[in-house]
Amino acid sequence: MPFSYYSLPFCQPSEGIKDSAENLGELLMGDRIENSPYRVKMFKNESEIFLCQTEKLSGDGFKLLKKRIDEMYQVNLMLDNLPAIRYTKKDGYVLRWTGYPVGIKVQDVYYVFNHLKFKVLVHKYEEAANVGRVMGTGDAAEVIPTMGKNKDSDEPGYMVVGFEVVPCSFAHNGDSTKKLKMYERYTTPIKCDSTSVSMSVKEGQSIVFSYEVSFKESDIKWPSRWDAYLKMEGSKVHWFSILNSLMVITFLAGIVLVIFLRTVRRDLTRYEELDKEAQAQMNEELSGWKLVVGDVFRAPSNPSLLCVMVGDGVQILGMAVVTILFAALGFMSPASRGTLITGMLFFYLILDIAAGYVAVRLWRTIGCGEHRGWMSVAWKAACFSPGIAFLILTTLNFLLWGSHSTGAIPFSLFVILILLWFCISVPLTFIGGYFGAKDPHIEFPVRTNQIPREIPAQKYPSWLLVLGAGTLPFGTLFIELFFIKSSIWMGRVYYVFGFLFVVMILLVVVCAEVSLVLTYMHLCVEDYKWWWKSFFASGSVAIYIFIYSITYLVFDLKSLSGPVSATFYLGYSLFMVLAIMLATGTVGFLSSFWYVHYLFSSVKLD
Repeated sequence: MPFSYYSLPFCQPSEGIKDSAENLGELLMGDRIENSPYRVKMFKNESEIFLCQTEKLSGDGFKLLKKRIDEMYQVNLMLDNLPAIRYTKKDGYVLRWTGYPVGIKVQDVYYVFNHLKFKVLVHKYEEAANVGRVMGTGDAAEVIPTMGKNKDSDEPGYMVVGFEVVPCSFAHNGDSTKKLKMYERYTTPIKCDSTSVSMSVKEGQSIVFSYEVSFKESDIKWPSRWDAYLKMEGSKVHWFSILNSLMVITFLAGIVLVIFLRTVRRDLTRYEELDKEAQAQMNEELSGWKLVVGDVFRAPSNPSLLCVMVGDGVQILGMAVVTILFAALGFMSPASRGTLITGMLFFYLILDIAAGYVAVRLWRTIGCGEHRGWMSVAWKAACFSPGIAFLILTTLNFLLWGSHSTGAIPFSLFVILILLWFCISVPLTFIGGYFGAKDPHIEFPVRTNQIPREIPAQKYPSWLLVLGAGTLPFGTLFIELFFIKSSIWMGRVYYVFGFLFVVMILLVVVCAEVSLVLTYMHLCVEDYKWWWKSFFASGSVAIYIFIYSITYLVFDLKSLSGPVSATFYLGYSLFMVLAIMLATGTVGFLSSFWYVHYLFSSVKLD
């Protein structure tokens, strides 16, 4: 859970705390940007700068600071829209982190990082033509500082292209800082050693904060200044994930090919070559999928719910594909914070038309062209997934409000989301539903018998196969899922959207193949109730993702303490899992519907 920097006993700016303007995506992500007391002057090296001396730590303040250190909270700083980056070494590897920890615990003693060593990388401004290239990055590059003291000087200045921080724990002499004012120089040299700590935290003791700034010219140009944050970590792992998915796809594609070429085609060819008298005799000896020809298109149980879930699944899948494609093409730069979430919300609203169209047209198809009830289906499609999301967000928000977390969504934003839902989302869904009701329904190639056929007893429960089928789509996704969760919950930058887009395409193919194979298996054992099973055959991947989310909480988020934080994590994981279930289930259902329609349209019956 995110908290305000000033909720801890740290130095505050002399002009007071001010919030920066934030977009919709930043507010939904819980990002709150406030001004800091640290002052940096362009290309002016400063050292031993005294910041402030806090009041003596009260009992509550001491407990809160220890709690934040135990929970390994990070402080995120920004300079010229660049997050502070910290480098550490482990086992010969250099690791990059955004921000720095509040403190550290060593042998049951708590130490706070009270001295920061800033290193600012700058690049000399070269030509005005650079501005045209800069504007595409999402950074504000309209103002270029000049080098000279005279504001009218034409001599070009510098641009910030890197921001590094080294946190240190330094024990200041409290008596020598009593007469110092903010930004005055400390009386004695400060040695910043990141490998040792000395400023312990004690109740009733004040903390002295200080910092130093150094500038260094760099060859990094403005358009490349985000490269340090976006360097691809573990590219071999991403390639392994894709190759693993390709192997699964090839295996399933082989099974599908065998079904089509060796089984279905052979049976249909033999069936069509016989005359009517021989066909009648053969019908008595038929077995497998050919026996359920009069029941295969029998309406499923809860047809309106199936139509609504498929319609919402098309909407979520379309939103994910378009958003990831735009991000992979570079239209959603990390420099423009919150654009990814804002873009997802925008595409979700626009695709309400697709949700209403698919839900209503499928409803009319199941009802053999019946128009009655399409407005009810459109209304349910407009309220089903947004309603679940709103319920989860509201529950979690009450917990965040109670914990005074900055991750809580403001009440004004809640009002905006409700207005977007009922003033934009619902009307667009009804517009899509109207077109779905106007378009002709998909006609079934065979008639449905009035009396349903009895399904033979099965050796194994059919739902067992359905649940087990989710392991294959999960195998194509779980590696990329680890990087996504690390980005969201461990503060790491995720920007390998090209890999993610490829993995998503492979996931869609695997879901379609898995559902198609299982649908054929069910029809072969004369089980014609394939509608819901085809949906959950691929949608069951959500179960394994939720199990993985729980294991990730237990083994990778060990510092996450308290029931509120765990509930917050599990709530958002449940929200993500439901969205994935609707999207993958829709892919499986639509592929199975096409397959069954194609299969039985080739059967000739009198």
